[in-house]
Amino acid sequence: MSERFDCHYCRDPLQGKKYVQKEGRHCCVKCFDKFCANTCIECKKPIGADSKNRYWHDSCFRCFKCYTSLVNEPFMLRENNKVWCSNCTAAEDAPRCKGCFKPIIAGDQNVEYKKMVWHKDCFTCSQCKQVIGSGSFFPKGDDFYCVSCHEHKFAKTCAKCKNPITSGGLTYQEQPWHSECFICSNCKKQLGGKRFTAVEDQFYCVECYKECVAKKCAGCKNPITGFGRGTSVVNYEDESWHDYCFKCTKCARGLANKRFVCHNGKIYCAECPKRL
Repeated sequence: MSERFDCHYCRDPLQGKKYVQKEGRHCCVKCFDKFCANTCIECKKPIGADSKNRYWHDSCFRCFKCYTSLVNEPFMLRENNKVWCSNCTAAEDAPRCKGCFKPIIAGDQNVEYKKMVWHKDCFTCSQCKQVIGSGSFFPKGDDFYCVSCHEHKFAKTCAKCKNPITSGGLTYQEQPWHSECFICSNCKKQLGGKRFTAVEDQFYCVECYKECVAKKCAGCKNPITGFGRGTSVVNYEDESWHDYCFKCTKCARGLANKRFVCHNGKIYCAECPKRL
């Protein structure tokens, strides 16, 4: 007589029937569902013997976020035993755009600035609202401006051409100038960082001032520039002298800041005319 092959729980014969072996015991499908089956994490109902998934029914095994079926798909188990698809996991963990607050997924074009990030099309000018994207911009507090709007809103205006000064430039008598606008009125060379002389709102480099503007010394006939030796000037009637050229015609004594006598158009010290 052959040994009986019965269900461990209900003792019904299993010969020729579908059965399940669990922990060394054999049981019919009905008893397996009743006594041995795992409970689905999602719906809390038993998981039948035919299921390949021991923790979810196939119909319950879906992404917690988007409800996409995860059968045969990669997934991530997150807090509270919730399963997420790979797409939702990437989106949840991705940095958020400062503009639209939506996630920036790998492969999205983006702009980063001081640990903040935007979608490229979300990074716009605070003034004109046009997309800055990867172009040049100027930060002002929490705002960002394209080059054009920054020029019109914040940039200083050149005293000569009245256009905005976007970079560089210089200041003369508290007025801003483009470097290319601050030039010699005669030779047109730039004067930034160089010696120059201003005459009635016109600027001259040293050489042009000597040649075109400076008075000629009545003594040595050279230009009186105000640069270098002889920065002090002596003026008498319609003539001018370097201070070191203003001296007695007879004894050659320097007369700058001293008494002198003009006789027959010539300059003398106070003593020499007595000897003429």
